[in-house]
Amino acid sequence: MEREQEEIFSKRVRAGKRTYFFDVKTTRSNDYYLTITESKRKYKEDGFSYEKHKIFLYKEDFNKFMGALTESVDHIKTELMPEFDFTQFDREYNENGEDSEDDSDELSWK
Repeated sequence: MEREQEEIFSKRVRAGKRTYFFDVKTTRSNDYYLTITESKRKYKEDGFSYEKHKIFLYKEDFNKFMGALTESVDHIKTELMPEFDFTQFDREYNENGEDSEDDSDELSWK
């Protein structure tokens, strides 16, 4: 059975019915990678379950990933929806009593 890789750092971002987990882990050779997990609550007849999707992101791809993510989000905000107030989601999040530090973190790999 494959052993679980050691978790070094974890950050949770709650977003309605979804929760995102950013987990830094180490390999057996003491290298680091990031897993990004989306966990979504699904209602079923007998209660609910969680649907999970996971991405493994390795150090050699950090800059390319962040560049593409930033470019894509910026395109939506500036080109497709320039008049939309994205900060309203921050206000809604804080008004719901959620931990405000989760929505203020910016990911940055330089």
